[in-house]
Order: sequence, then C-alpha cells, then structure tokens
Amino acid sequence: MSKKVKIGVIGTGGIANGAHLPGYSLIPDDCEVVALCDIDPAALAKTQEKYQAKYTFENYHDLLALDEIDGVSVCTPNYAHFQPTVDALNAGKHVLCEKPIAMNAQQGAEMVATAKKNGKFLQIGYNSRFAPQNQLLKKFIEAGELGDIYYARSQSLRQRGIPGWGVFIDKEKQGGGPLIDIGVHVLDLTMWLMGHPKPVAASGVTYQKFGKRSDIVGFMGQWDYTKFTVEDFASALIRFDNGATIVLEASFVANLKQEVHNVTLLGTEGGAEAYPLSITQERHRSLFTYEPKVPNPNINTHHAEMKAFVECIRDNREPLVTGEHGLLVAKVMDAIYKSSELGREVTID
Repeated sequence: MSKKVKIGVIGTGGIANGAHLPGYSLIPDDCEVVALCDIDPAALAKTQEKYQAKYTFENYHDLLALDEIDGVSVCTPNYAHFQPTVDALNAGKHVLCEKPIAMNAQQGAEMVATAKKNGKFLQIGYNSRFAPQNQLLKKFIEAGELGDIYYARSQSLRQRGIPGWGVFIDKEKQGGGPLIDIGVHVLDLTMWLMGHPKPVAASGVTYQKFGKRSDIVGFMGQWDYTKFTVEDFASALIRFDNGATIVLEASFVANLKQEVHNVTLLGTEGGAEAYPLSITQERHRSLFTYEPKVPNPNINTHHAEMKAFVECIRDNREPLVTGEHGLLVAKVMDAIYKSSELGREVTID
C-alpha cells in the first residue's frame, strides 16, 4: 500500500469547513490532514475540535516548515491566495488554491511560474469540471459531436444572492463581486469545454444597482449595505483567437423570474446545454434534442476535487484544472473589469 498523502490546510473558514476538510476526511486511506492554520484562533480551535489535526498554527510559515506535508489547500479569501501559494510552492509543496487563482493575472502569472520553477503543481478550485455531466459533455465534444464551437453563453445569475458573510462585498479583499466570485466558475467550465482557445479581447460592463441599498432583501443573509464596494451585475463579450465568442453574465442581485446557472454551446454539428445536460443535433433533415443520463449525477464536486488533488500528488500527474487554466480566467477577468472602467473593448495579451 502506498503511503498516505499528507495535507496542510491554510485558512479554516467557510470553504475549508464546507468543502476541503470534508473532502479529505472521506478518503482516510489515501490522505491525512496533518496541519491546520488560521490567523483567527477561535476559527482554528473550532475546526481543530472537529478534525483533530496533528498540528495547528496561526502562522502559515510554521505549517510550511513541516517536511512531512506533501500538499497544501489554500482556503483564504481572494486577497490572500497569492503569498501563501507562492510560499508553499517554494517550500516544495503541491498546492490546491481556491478559485480564483488570485486578485489579478499578474499575481496568477507569478504563481504559475513559481510552480514550474519548483517542479510542483498548482491546481485551482474550479470544481464544476468534476461533475459527471460536464465530464460526459466534454467526451461528446472531443468526439466531434458538436463540431466547431463558435459561440457560448455562460450564465451565473442570482436573484438576491449577496452573501451575508465573509468578504464578498469588499473589493479590496475580494477583487470584485459576482464576476470574480461565481462568474469565474461558468467561464472556466466553458473555456475548458471549448478546448481552451486563446482569449484575445473582452468588452465588459459592471453595474452597482442594489448592493448599496438598504431596502433590498437578502436570500443569503443580510449584508452590510454601507460596506458594499463591488459590482452586483456584470456582463461581457469575450473574443478568442479562433473566432469563437463567449457571452458571460453574472449577478448577485437581479430582478429575474428565476435564477440561471448554465452554459450554452453552439457548434456547427450540434449544440448543448450543461444544466441539465442536453444535446441538440440535426439528423435526417430533422432537429432533435436528447438528454443523456449519467450514473451518480449528484456527486459532491468539491469532494471529487480533493480526491483528484490527492491522486495527482500520489501518482505524480498533472491536475485537471491547472494553474495555467486559472491564469487564463484571471486574464479575462482583468480585461472585463478594465473594459468596464474605460468604456471600450480591451485586448488580452
């Protein structure tokens, strides 16, 4: 039996307790969480009570000094992704960093370069790719069933979904609102399904119409409207080097009949929708849509992500969601925000 992969977790807030730690705890034969770290002693103590790690630290440098740790989950807010990830890679650890990769593409590029320099891998937390339906859709695409995918629509639209906890409404710490929080998930999924064409330009708009108002109800807890500094809606047109385009929409708040979380793909041989999975094609001079069913469609994609991270360390193979992929998303995000500021299309290097 191969030895267990030893994991350290930096940040013991919502995403660590809701995704990473439960995911690791489900595969005790394959891995062990040996160390936890958080700058908040109370949060650390609460998490330690449940998971009983061998070590706890308030300074992540102490965690990284442990030789026995093979991989690190970085579960901090967006503004604290960069430094712990770079330091972990330099300490010889593989890293699973929560999405987005960082506050901007410049930080992301340095993280990717550091991973390469140290011969370690950097996985980014875009867990949507691990859904069985999305894995199946990727197989259909790779088999040529959709032909040349020339247009996609990526939507993550909440009605009243400003988080009432954490730093989601703080631009200084988060980098933005729904675009960088939930829009990145559908964008990453869409770019992966399309085979990662190179983004060349983006034209984006962001709006702040509800977040600063005291009269708007919160379905995800009530936020402090006096501290709201991010957008509450964003949309963009993204162009790629192969001529394809993606229209991206993300909202925390919008007056919609129902919430939308979907990816629509249009190709020369077929079209598809991701949620629920359907494929539309022409056959025998007629158009028809079929809805493939997969085993275990409701698996927890976060747990699948942790399992994949552990297996990549154990088997020394590249992750499904690489640092380079995370960097591509960050480049698009930067361009959309910049485009919104300037009021014109922005090129992506």
